[in-house]
Amino acid sequence: MKIAVIGTGMVGRAIAHRLNGLGHDAVIGTRDPQATMARTEPDPKGTAPFAQWHVAHPQTRLVTMAEAGAHGEIIVNATGGAESIAALNMVGRENLAGKILLDLALPLDLSGGWPPRLLVANDDSLGEQIQRAFPESKIVKSLTTIQFEVMIDPTIVPGRHHVFVSGNDDGAKSIVSGLLQEFGWTAGVIIDLGDITTSRAVEMYSRLLFTMSDVFGDFHTNIMLVRPQK
Repeated sequence: MKIAVIGTGMVGRAIAHRLNGLGHDAVIGTRDPQATMARTEPDPKGTAPFAQWHVAHPQTRLVTMAEAGAHGEIIVNATGGAESIAALNMVGRENLAGKILLDLALPLDLSGGWPPRLLVANDDSLGEQIQRAFPESKIVKSLTTIQFEVMIDPTIVPGRHHVFVSGNDDGAKSIVSGLLQEFGWTAGVIIDLGDITTSRAVEMYSRLLFTMSDVFGDFHTNIMLVRPQK
């Protein structure tokens, strides 16, 4: 499957590399590929320059946002949540129309330090904002409750634990669930929360994830839901 990953940070790199390893044709989209490849310093989060990562992962092509959008049958939003809608506008409304957009982003505000606040919560979510901005696209929110390494390899966290999908289109959620199973999530641990408004719940969960990272010293944590036996 042709997949476009939007965002050159740790999450976008990991997702694209994993997809290519699974046999998909995944590219990474950025505003200016030449500028991205020319950077020699780590980003504000300490992530190594993309060009340095690309030396070890040459099979993952770097293209413009619009080229990525034209390429992808599925689009993956791995940008920072505050910039997501602007980045997706660069992908192109015509390139997003009718396609599944898997949204991994959290609308984080780091201006006040750690842990970050959410730019939107309670009565709205980034997932909903993206769906409103691109009504012809099929937005599916998923994987925001876990760190990127666990996203693509759930065995990092031992035992049974859960991942969630939210979205208005059942067919789109089914296809995304199939991708999650390729990553290693079994069908029984993928929980469909309902329509895109349920993005609020998984985005707001991030504060607990960040707090647990302070407690344990890493992000290799996830949750298991326990229900009474019927």
